[in-house]
Amino acid sequence: MAVKKAAKKTRRIFKKKPCKLCKENIESIDFLRDVDLLSRFQSDRGKIVPSRITGNCAKHQRMVANGIKRARIAGLLPFVKVKEGFARRPGRRSRG
Repeated sequence: MAVKKAAKKTRRIFKKKPCKLCKENIESIDFLRDVDLLSRFQSDRGKIVPSRITGNCAKHQRMVANGIKRARIAGLLPFVKVKEGFARRPGRRSRG
């Protein structure tokens, strides 16, 4: 007979990071002037970093996301950052 071991279920308690934007009393983000601030909330690939990693509150995470999206459309931030040394191979496209 096989004896089943009871799986230990331990819950990790995560402490929420404090919002940096709340600490600095930032009420609005201007995507034309604050490009450096917005680029801090992008990953190395150009994705928007989630609030559980940055510690932003919901209000400021929405402001950051909208600011990044507007800066991308204005051409101030890239939509996608391609890794250096990675070249796309031309040709060989499969057609349907």
